[in-house]
Amino acid sequence: MAVHRTRLLILGSGPAGLSAAIYGARAGLEPIVVQGMQPGGQLTTTTDVENYPGFREVIQGPWLMEEMQAQAEAVGTRLLWDQVVDVDLSQRPFRLTGDGGDAYVGDTLVIATGAQARWLGLDSEEAMKGKGVSACATCDGFFYRGKKVVVIGGGNTAVEEALYLTNHSPDVTLIHRRDSLRAERILQERLFANPRIRTLWNKRIERFVGGGEPAGLVGLDVVDTVTGAPSHVPTDGAFVAIGHLPATELFRGKLTLDEDNYIEVEPGTARTSVPGVFACGDVMDKVYRQAITAAGTGCMAALDAERFLAHEASRVPEPAAEVEEQERERSIAAW
Repeated sequence: MAVHRTRLLILGSGPAGLSAAIYGARAGLEPIVVQGMQPGGQLTTTTDVENYPGFREVIQGPWLMEEMQAQAEAVGTRLLWDQVVDVDLSQRPFRLTGDGGDAYVGDTLVIATGAQARWLGLDSEEAMKGKGVSACATCDGFFYRGKKVVVIGGGNTAVEEALYLTNHSPDVTLIHRRDSLRAERILQERLFANPRIRTLWNKRIERFVGGGEPAGLVGLDVVDTVTGAPSHVPTDGAFVAIGHLPATELFRGKLTLDEDNYIEVEPGTARTSVPGVFACGDVMDKVYRQAITAAGTGCMAALDAERFLAHEASRVPEPAAEVEEQERERSIAAW
């Protein structure tokens, strides 16, 4: 089995991981990126991207990630495809093991494994993704200006998404399967006070209904969880907001995670609870979750790693000074 060694090892190849790679390569750290099961991250499943700076026209998510990957490789990054199944952070250099047995050894480690939106798991939901069904209002809400939209969920994320969507839509419906929200009280007060939002209680989504030309979402079939009565909710867009799952399974018990299993970092940095290990992107950010913020924290992680290595190097005695100190100790012992 092969052993791959580097000064900067990066796990994950979305905007965060590739930005870290670009900055790390330019700093001469010769980074290795282990891409994981979804090279390019969530943007590879996104069609129109309209809010990434630098592009006047709408661009495609997969194309943007191809360009980031090409840029990272052009400045000296090695991208390797593998699925990491084990992580040893107990000592430096850190050691990751792929499912084929290859080892990845790094003096520093940047974790950019991201997070995935929770979905309802309906076949119709999968069929309508990108055709009216989304999991990110701040990403896609702009496309529903003046249209009717629904938000599915009852926690902070759902309420925040509903409030945000009122910037674009005059008709926002929050659909929740229970008769009360789990969101913070202050968010609930804002929601109930907003005349553009109505709430449907005790409703379970049965089906996302497509139609029209071109084929897109036209409504939801729902069932009352108390009475069992079916009904139909017409809408142009549906936003599933039932939380996210950060990809941190490998790091449980090895890094400090918060109550939602996101990696905790020192405020204003990418530093984790283990010196030399850094986290960036959606694996540590549960607030913004945007490609541009992921890229920004990837830059932070690479710069933090570079400074960490520089600090470590400054603590290593020069060879001549080290020999001199050893000779002095031997003289004292002999005397």
